[in-house]
Amino acid sequence: MTTLQEIMSPKSIAIVGASDNKARIGGRPLAHMIEQKFSGGIFPINPNRDTVQGIKAYSSLLDVKEDLDFILVAVPSQIVVSVLEQAVQKKAKTALIFSSGFSEIGGQGEIYQNQIKKISKDSGLRVIGPNCLGLFNSATNFYPTFTSTIDRATPKPGGISIASQSGAYGSHIYMVAHQRGLGIRYWMTTGNEVDLSVGETIQLMAEDPDVHSIMAYAESVKDGKQFTKALDTARSEKKPVIFMKVGRSEVGAAAANSHTASLAGEDAVYDEVLRAHGAYRVRSTEEMLDVAYATKPRIFPAGKNLGLVTISGGGGVLMADAAFDEGLTVGPMPQDAQDKLKELVPFASPMNPVDVTAQFFNDLSIVPKFTDLMLSRGGYDALIGFWTSVAGSPLLSKPLLTSLKQAMTGYEDKLFINSMVAPEEIVKTYENEGFLCIEDPTRAVVAMSALMFFGEKFNFNEIKQVFKKDNYVITIPKKELNEMDCSEILRNANLPIVKSSRIKNLDDLSSFYENDNNKYVMKILSSDIQHKTDVGGVVLNIENIKQAKDAFKKIHINVKEKAPNASIDGVMISPMIKGGIECILGAKIDPVFGPIVMFGLGGIYTEVMKDISFAEAPISSKKAEKMISSLKSKDIFFGARGQPPVDIKSLIEAIVNLSNLIAANFDRIDQVEMNPILVSENRVIALDALIVTK
Repeated sequence: MTTLQEIMSPKSIAIVGASDNKARIGGRPLAHMIEQKFSGGIFPINPNRDTVQGIKAYSSLLDVKEDLDFILVAVPSQIVVSVLEQAVQKKAKTALIFSSGFSEIGGQGEIYQNQIKKISKDSGLRVIGPNCLGLFNSATNFYPTFTSTIDRATPKPGGISIASQSGAYGSHIYMVAHQRGLGIRYWMTTGNEVDLSVGETIQLMAEDPDVHSIMAYAESVKDGKQFTKALDTARSEKKPVIFMKVGRSEVGAAAANSHTASLAGEDAVYDEVLRAHGAYRVRSTEEMLDVAYATKPRIFPAGKNLGLVTISGGGGVLMADAAFDEGLTVGPMPQDAQDKLKELVPFASPMNPVDVTAQFFNDLSIVPKFTDLMLSRGGYDALIGFWTSVAGSPLLSKPLLTSLKQAMTGYEDKLFINSMVAPEEIVKTYENEGFLCIEDPTRAVVAMSALMFFGEKFNFNEIKQVFKKDNYVITIPKKELNEMDCSEILRNANLPIVKSSRIKNLDDLSSFYENDNNKYVMKILSSDIQHKTDVGGVVLNIENIKQAKDAFKKIHINVKEKAPNASIDGVMISPMIKGGIECILGAKIDPVFGPIVMFGLGGIYTEVMKDISFAEAPISSKKAEKMISSLKSKDIFFGARGQPPVDIKSLIEAIVNLSNLIAANFDRIDQVEMNPILVSENRVIALDALIVTK
């Protein structure tokens, strides 16, 4: 099995297409490694020169007598395959391809890339790229990259590493990290990912003892199982993965035919997968760097109860608002602790945020006292202090730091972030003593929220769901399915579907209909019609046999007029059911991550509210409950404004059963949708059913 060290710490490197011009793509990596004194062997390959940048050059890889570990390829795309064939003959371990002109342009480029893929698969040669910017290992001065950032900012080793599909954006992340003072050990771009992917790169970094945090960027993921395995490895090793996923689009050709498909778009599924597997998703470079910076102490609070201390009432309110937005708890101090704080600072506001007012300036010795009270009596998992420019004052910065150090004595396992404006040299003194410093208080709260997210994920011992696929495999008719067919399939899978009857003609209707007090709904049965109301294929509130016959005739006339080519299998008639919350329960096969189950507000609210939660199937009952409680509308399910809670047990059972169904039959079912499914105090029942088979 490949290790990160095998890729990043080779004993030798050959540069195919090496240039004497240090500004060219083939010259830059050679110049970097010469300047930074890479200790391994360097072998320039250039048939037109005897030397390159003062080092003996060779006509081809085969002319090199020494062993070659790493091959850097910087030649036109049409030559790359022959170079890799030579690399295989030399028994090289890794090839990195700068060259472009492959799948990104299609046509012949696609053919070349497939040839590269075959060479890698058949030989075991690990290939990075093509069309990538390279990588580096700052600890060994190994720089096979042509990024210009190295010219401006020589990397400094640290515990953070970067994995990026994009070379340019990966360089941007590195540059900003460097300016932020973050040491970057490994930096790797993956380009077209013919072999090594961002997912596997994360896996390798998670397994490396020198890496403590990972920043990652991707436009897409090709292998969902590999990707989630990597995230799980990082989580088990307690290594934060700070992930930026860009690109928002709906997936699947069937999106227009199903709410489930359109709602379970790529971005929504990525959100859930990242969250479920312990990766923190960021939306900006600034947030990514804040979170990466905040991981340096490697303290991840086990809870989300945040204590806030401030010298400004406004600053306290700002932080409290940000904490609310992040779903954190800003719990009040116990009354006796509040009383003691008032004794220390009579004009203080001791609730939380704790506003110590300007009195703070007169006696910094109170800092350890109120900090101890907050941590010992308040039970806060972490603290943020808002000091604005006070911490940067020549007169107050050192005394404040001394007081903060004293305050945290005995609480070394707790995190204290300072929101402060101060010169870089003063900030460094705080950081050298283990304190984090973030100028903007809102950013400080967001960074703390990320740390608490990791704390929750790192401390959660998930019990793996035991799933016996054979128990949930179902029989699916080999034909186009109408709604009646779908209802029967789902009912057999223990899903709550309203009982219906199939009616093919008026005689069937006469024998079915009973003189009772119920009202009925009649719907067209056709595998060709997904949206029945659009073609006049639905009649509600049928009360007697005459209305039923009229409805039967009306539906057939409407459908023949508006969908003349649709095959008709009759109609289905069901009791009218009212009362309850209209929800949607669905499942689909995501092209990357496989079976996905979804639940949320349905009916007319589906597209408007888009209050939906997702999970990889199959799921446990506990996970199903979390899906419900994660909704913005969760209170209406658990009882709000005096209303009784819904039948949560039956709802959970329905979600779990559907997740089992899609997980066991993913090779034959593409989508399932029940919309609406009515959820009330005493029942859960679906009024509509759709199954899209493969």
